[in-house]
Amino acid sequence: MIFSWLRRRRRQKLLATPFPAAWSTYLEKNVEHYALLTPDEQARLRDNLRVFIAEKNWEGCGGLELTDEMKVTIAGQACLMALGLEGEPFRGVMSILVYPTSYAVPQERQYEGWSIAGESQRSGEAWYRGPVILSWADVRRDSRHPGYGRNLVWHEFAHQIDMLDRSTNGTPPLASGELRRRWHEVMTQEYQQLITDAEAGRATLLDTYGAESEAEFFAVATECFFDCPVELRGDHPRLYDLLRDYYAQDPAARLATN
Repeated sequence: MIFSWLRRRRRQKLLATPFPAAWSTYLEKNVEHYALLTPDEQARLRDNLRVFIAEKNWEGCGGLELTDEMKVTIAGQACLMALGLEGEPFRGVMSILVYPTSYAVPQERQYEGWSIAGESQRSGEAWYRGPVILSWADVRRDSRHPGYGRNLVWHEFAHQIDMLDRSTNGTPPLASGELRRRWHEVMTQEYQQLITDAEAGRATLLDTYGAESEAEFFAVATECFFDCPVELRGDHPRLYDLLRDYYAQDPAARLATN
């Protein structure tokens, strides 16, 4: 109880100070949807962003020196996707680790009974009860060149949303039995279709990396929902409607009215 009181007190003190002008510039430059939000939504996003930045442990890795622009860009995109969700879906994310570019992690593979040590290049990771790890080069590219259906921040934080029920299976906690029924029906159909398209080598709006697993499909669908909403609504209307109802946001409508 006392910890909740202290948290509220710290947040009230933080939010009583003016929002840094430079941070508004970073949001306008690197978070495309920020300019499309209503004034009330922008205010909520700014408040959520300040709390997010203040309460996470930020670490630059591989020699990277973190700047306010990096923090605001990452936090702005994460807080945008959570703007319509109940509660604080990212409270369990304690640390954000940022590398200058893709990074190598040790990896073992089996070949004819032998264990072979090697490395795997990665742009990002999300760990249950652990950090989110991001490549700044990828985050910056996605932020400054939106519209390709790719966004590393939305992808990795979608995994964190998926893990809220302690399971990484492409199904986050859902509010009703009806939504769970729709989720199973639509996601299963769309996932299987992406597998079929990937195996046939067909070009798809959704990144075929989503065919790797249900968890990756949810992350890929989420990044496409926010980054290519009009195209997703046109090509995959049932998937778009499902994600619109889950995230309680309609990014395609935002783009259409601005």
